[in-house]
Amino acid sequence: MNKLAIAAAVFASAVSVSVPAQEHWTEGPVWVITYYRTKPGKFDDYLKYIRSTYQALQAENKRQGLVLDYKTFINSAQVDDKDWNIAFAVLFPNYGKALDYSAADDAKGKAIAEKHYKTADEDKQRTMIEPRFGWRDFVSQRIVREVSLKPLP
Repeated sequence: MNKLAIAAAVFASAVSVSVPAQEHWTEGPVWVITYYRTKPGKFDDYLKYIRSTYQALQAENKRQGLVLDYKTFINSAQVDDKDWNIAFAVLFPNYGKALDYSAADDAKGKAIAEKHYKTADEDKQRTMIEPRFGWRDFVSQRIVREVSLKPLP
């Protein structure tokens, strides 16, 4: 019994050390940020695609409450030829909404895509979006929480 109490105390102290102190902020929504590097000579093609497809889909996702907001970022100061030059950030109310599967949200998303692509056939939709893969390479993805810092007393 004594060993169990010691193990629990050690575990509790290890957990408390690894969790940042939240007295400094209030938790906010969650951003999913995906970074890409466009292939040489394909930046304009990729942006035209983004403006015609991604932008319209995200705007409708926002109108229907699937996301809170979305942003596009351009990195003009790349460190090397493997660094990102375009990023897409999508804002969700919490980690659950950002990461967990929801059949209702999936159905809404499919309806939005069907309306945009004018077909319910997902294979045809994939064929329509396929050119983007030749214009960019995936670099990385980050999931971060937005926080509001509390003022000092």
